[in-house]
Order: sequence, then C-alpha cells, then structure tokens
Amino acid sequence: MPVQLNHTIVHAPDPAASAQFFADILALPPPKPFGHFLVVQTHNGVSLDFMRNTGTFTAQHYAFLVTEEEFDAAFARIQERKLQFWADPMARQPGEINHHDGGRGVYFQDPAGHYLELITRPYSG
Repeated sequence: MPVQLNHTIVHAPDPAASAQFFADILALPPPKPFGHFLVVQTHNGVSLDFMRNTGTFTAQHYAFLVTEEEFDAAFARIQERKLQFWADPMARQPGEINHHDGGRGVYFQDPAGHYLELITRPYSG
C-alpha cells in the first residue's frame, strides 16, 4: 500500500467548538467522539482529530482542496459569519481571494487560531 496521510491531531482550547467549526464551514459530517478526541472525517479518508489543549500551542496551517461549488458554499459561510479572510498566508491582502494556478483560494482562521486555506486547484509550484 502506498503511504497515505490517515489523520492529524488539532490542538484547541475548546475542541468541540473547533471541530464543529471545521465541519460546518467545510460541510463535513458532524464530529464524532473517539477516546478523548473529536474526529472530523474528510471525504478522502483523512481525519482531523481535535484534542483539548488549554496551554500554549503553535497555530497550524490546514489546506483543503475543494471543488468550485464547495468553494462557493464554504466562502458564503465564511462571509455569513463575518470572518476575516485573506488572499495570502501572511494576511497582507484582507478581504480578497487569490486566483493561483487558474483556481481560487482563501485563508481564514478557526476559533483556536489555526489558519485554514481553501483552494480549488492544487498549486503547481
């Protein structure tokens, strides 16, 4: 079997809020408990396992490849929630999306401060 990413752990002060945020914005199934984790399953089989961490942790970056229709729907949810968003990972282009590689992309943060990215085309670089 070729190597595949199976899951990653996402630290959050409030894992329920963060897991639900991911599921809501990305239109994924509701989080399910597994041990002391709340698991959000993506459509390609990779899970995001949310774990409580009330200490200090480094914000991470999670990028999701979505269809044009999924982008439209998720971006509408971002705007409905009045979330800040950027066209770039350094947050220098607020209120904009990017058009890299002929697609669309946007960056925003979850309740724990992690940076999420939605792209409609994989980067060619």
